[in-house]
Amino acid sequence: MALSDILPDILFYLFAALTLLCGVLVVANPFSRNPVTSAMFLVLTIISMAGLFVLLHAFFLAAVQIIVYAGAVIVLFLFVIMLLDLKEEQRRKIKLFGAVAGLVSVGVIMIISLKALRAARPGANLPAPQLEGGTNALGQLLFTQYVLPFEVVSILLLVAMVGVILLSKKDLK
Repeated sequence: MALSDILPDILFYLFAALTLLCGVLVVANPFSRNPVTSAMFLVLTIISMAGLFVLLHAFFLAAVQIIVYAGAVIVLFLFVIMLLDLKEEQRRKIKLFGAVAGLVSVGVIMIISLKALRAARPGANLPAPQLEGGTNALGQLLFTQYVLPFEVVSILLLVAMVGVILLSKKDLK
């Protein structure tokens, strides 16, 4: 077995582990409670995911991942975080009700997603790939068959931006 045969597998496991580790560090960062640190771990998560796209020969998606998400969205998040200019003592404390409600919400969303995936049988009726790295078929699928998930992701990004603002704002007492 040559190195060129097992290199894609090694890179896959490396990028997958980096994606999971950095994704956990975005939310539960033991190093710092600074939101800028979490945003930087989000950048590392996005770059690791772009590496996974490259391994799948989806070069267009990897480029969009880097340009749009690591570039524009993270700059927007950092702009909002820096604009609010939080000090360590001004940050809001985590309340028990909010934490429990968040965990319950995540659990419900995960159950719904798993049920939808089980019912959908992903990849069952996909057309044969046309051209490796081609964007025409991707655009056709994205804006016809998958327009609802595309819009849901845009709403999710909006909610994430509002969440950054709410988590970063000062308590008014």
